[in-house]
Amino acid sequence: MDNPLVAALALSSLVLGIAAIALLIYLALPHRRRKASAAKHEKNTKPRDTSASDNRQAQESEEGDSGKTDKRPAKGKKYSLFVIFSNPDEATDQRLAEWLKEKGATFDPVKKVFHIDGEQPSNPITIANAFPPGDMPDLLRGEVHEPIRGISLLVKPPLRKRRNQQMVVYVDLAKEMGKMFEGDMLDGDRQPATEETYARIIG
Repeated sequence: MDNPLVAALALSSLVLGIAAIALLIYLALPHRRRKASAAKHEKNTKPRDTSASDNRQAQESEEGDSGKTDKRPAKGKKYSLFVIFSNPDEATDQRLAEWLKEKGATFDPVKKVFHIDGEQPSNPITIANAFPPGDMPDLLRGEVHEPIRGISLLVKPPLRKRRNQQMVVYVDLAKEMGKMFEGDMLDGDRQPATEETYARIIG
């Protein structure tokens, strides 16, 4: 084979090789640009998605905790116990009025509830009407009303465990009222209250 022909073939191969490399580089660059652009877009949108996910998780956590009765109420919330009277009539209203006087209860005309100081006057025990919630007549002044069908007892949990004496008073008052009116004792979820319920409140 002539040398000129060999040189031509070699030159052609070199040109084709260079052209192939150039084509590969040309094809690779747009792919890298697209990949970099996609990564940048993902980086910009990811914090918003994470934030939304965190908000949903926090909301689900709060909703889940609100249905649990084993934990103490959240800050600002109150314990609640309900006494549903078995035979509500004027006689039960009179007995309730006498019981409130005996416990030194005071009436709040704005909130329409009674307060009992117990062991911690700064955190009194609230006596409210269970039907409708919170709307209590002033029994000490003989207000005319429909017979009370049940009451709710509410109290804020203590910030310090050494003040749990108020919780003891609270549970004792609820038990005393339940026994006096032969009523059903219910917890904050309107489920039958048990000794475990009372132990959890007292702490």
